[in-house]
Amino acid sequence: MSKLLLGCFGDDFTGSSDAASFIKKAGLNTMLINGVPKGDMIIPEGVEAIVIALKTRTEEVQYAVSDSIKAYNWLKEKGIEHIYDKYCSTFDSTKSGNIGPVIDSILEKYNLKYTILCPALPINKRTVKDGIIYVDGIPLAQSHMRNHPLTPMLESDIEKLMKPQGKYPCFRLDYRMLELPDKIIMNCISDFGKNKSHFYVITDFIEENHAEKIADLFYNLNLLTGGSGLLTELGKHLKTNRADNNDNNVRSRIPGKGIIFAGSCSKATLSQISSFISSGGVSIKMDPQELLSGDNEIETIWENILRNNYDELLIYSSEGPNKILENQKIFGKNKVSEKLEQSMAEIAQRAVNIGYKRIIVGGGETSGSITKKLGFDSYYIGEDIAPGVPIMVPIQDPSIRLILKSGNFGQDDFFIRALNMTRK
Repeated sequence: MSKLLLGCFGDDFTGSSDAASFIKKAGLNTMLINGVPKGDMIIPEGVEAIVIALKTRTEEVQYAVSDSIKAYNWLKEKGIEHIYDKYCSTFDSTKSGNIGPVIDSILEKYNLKYTILCPALPINKRTVKDGIIYVDGIPLAQSHMRNHPLTPMLESDIEKLMKPQGKYPCFRLDYRMLELPDKIIMNCISDFGKNKSHFYVITDFIEENHAEKIADLFYNLNLLTGGSGLLTELGKHLKTNRADNNDNNVRSRIPGKGIIFAGSCSKATLSQISSFISSGGVSIKMDPQELLSGDNEIETIWENILRNNYDELLIYSSEGPNKILENQKIFGKNKVSEKLEQSMAEIAQRAVNIGYKRIIVGGGETSGSITKKLGFDSYYIGEDIAPGVPIMVPIQDPSIRLILKSGNFGQDDFFIRALNMTRK
């Protein structure tokens, strides 16, 4: 078996597929696993990097810590020396969030002095300057992400975000320091760490060329943390000189019908839905009030699909913030989202059973529910539809192409592109 060079665990499924796609760009043959494997899992020949998708983004802290420790242990047991804790590029964690506790638990358990906090993803306009997170040039707390329904983002400064949830101090490695020689930087970090049991290094990351410098400085750490922006350069540092003849050669185009599920209410997904419908695409709106009032909304949608035998269609529940709040007031916050996710997962399973082979999903929680329902737990990673959104092939069923995107990712025509790039 090829040497496993890099391990990663992500805080939700779409974030993990995002991470896997950036590792794949480094030339590492990458495998994505849904959840920590139970028992001894056989790793296919040629795999060089493994990403484990967890669901720790909004999980209770104690469970997020426990699941992350299990993932880290499993990756270490596979002989992987370099492990990456991947979270969102907008560091979307509340004051009682999970990023700090997860990092602290690993630093303490394995007696690691420090790690980096590197959430930036410049290719998607998520940058860090002077320790402040920016979204498309706007401080995070002033951006449209401020009103996220699950993790409202009310602070832009990473050190301030870490203070209520992490135990240890922060060293700020700003963009000016990144211009200094490596030895000077490492001496400054060493001096800061004297008489400290643990600490964090916040790395500025404004431009793509900063990734090479950051990877140069820190690739040998046993634990690194951040968004996907560093993973390609990190993978390049760890990649051997072996020719890429072990690549799994994922083919993008396959025969079979295509179906899109959109559960995210992000600005990007709403635009993608609008673009798809405007282009003449077939769409079916899933009404939360109909689902929760007891009417048989799922069967109505399914009868529509069977009757018309659509080659390609979109099913969406995404709505603007005012409508979301209205539904949450009537039925309760968690009940609405859970019902929508379960309903989409049920339709997805039925669709696969009748020949839908190209499954495209918008939204992290929706993606998690659908993949769980379909029963897939490991994937090969193919080419990207958009930065951080790869085509995936379930190892259990290579006839399927699965594309899962975080709500805020992708171009306006993302759904159209995804169907076009996978159509035989």
